[in-house]
Amino acid sequence: MEYRRLGSSGLNVPVLSFGTGTFGGVGMLKAWGATGPDEARRLLDLCLDAGVTMFDTADIYSEGESEKVLGSAIKGRRDKVLISTKATFRFSDTPNDVGSSRFHLVNAVESSLKRLGVDHIDLFQLHGYDAQTPPDEVMSTLDTLVRAGKIRYIGCSNFSGWHLMKSQSVAEKYGYPRFVANQTYYSLIGRDYEWELMPLGLDQGIGAVVWSPLGWGRLTGKIRRNQPRPDVSRLPGSSDFGPPVPDEHVYRVVDAIDEIAKETGKSVPQIALNWLLQRPSVSTIIIGARNEEQLTQNLGAIGWSLTKEQIAKLDAASAVTLAYPYWHQRGFEERNPRPV
Repeated sequence: MEYRRLGSSGLNVPVLSFGTGTFGGVGMLKAWGATGPDEARRLLDLCLDAGVTMFDTADIYSEGESEKVLGSAIKGRRDKVLISTKATFRFSDTPNDVGSSRFHLVNAVESSLKRLGVDHIDLFQLHGYDAQTPPDEVMSTLDTLVRAGKIRYIGCSNFSGWHLMKSQSVAEKYGYPRFVANQTYYSLIGRDYEWELMPLGLDQGIGAVVWSPLGWGRLTGKIRRNQPRPDVSRLPGSSDFGPPVPDEHVYRVVDAIDEIAKETGKSVPQIALNWLLQRPSVSTIIIGARNEEQLTQNLGAIGWSLTKEQIAKLDAASAVTLAYPYWHQRGFEERNPRPV
């Protein structure tokens, strides 16, 4: 297993992390999976044997059950794992059980620690931006939690570039801990991260923790041109829940992956994951699995590398017209060099 620094921090993380959104199986996430304690422990055994030592969850996953199942699975081996969890989204109907206020973040961290059965969280991330809470309150609260030893490093998820930079500037102004991780959506069929968040991450030392690297299931190899389209929705009745992507764009990318699969003998998901591992600022990719077979398949994405020619082919197939002002900046690369 390859390890990389998490952004500009001194923490080393495996290039593949394991996402536990399938743990618990409660509420709307039941469609993702319903992994119980025994199966979760077996999956963790396989992960640790392969060097996958970081496990990602969130308080809202299965209404807290994901954290409980993960806590049960790591019992007796806390020193061998890194735990990443998140909070911000509404957890209950209680008026203050949402957002990034001091009230909610302190309660959320305490509750996550209890469900996980641990005394600290290695990486705590804000699950989304809270425009109703002043950044000074948010960052000072995270500072307090770090100083109390309840969280070690901080990150964010689903922030816009200006959200992230505003938070960093507040942290710099007052000497608070800075974000070192950005849990972000990034895939061969969703490259928006490259437009602003990647350059920002490189400038500010913020490592990408990539979620949904297979484009919400569209890069599993089940979708191809001129073949019946399977039901790939992870949430029943919510086929549009994931990021919208035109079918033709998906087909064009998968066509290119299929060509490379013939050259390498690797699967569609393995190629899609390996492409991400070659991108600047990426610290770790979150993989998920409902069973051992899926986990073993995803682990096959490491230990080899795509060639420059193969990467160029995938880059070309997945390219889209950028939004303004990014397309304009591409015409001024003398002073605005591209990170990729």
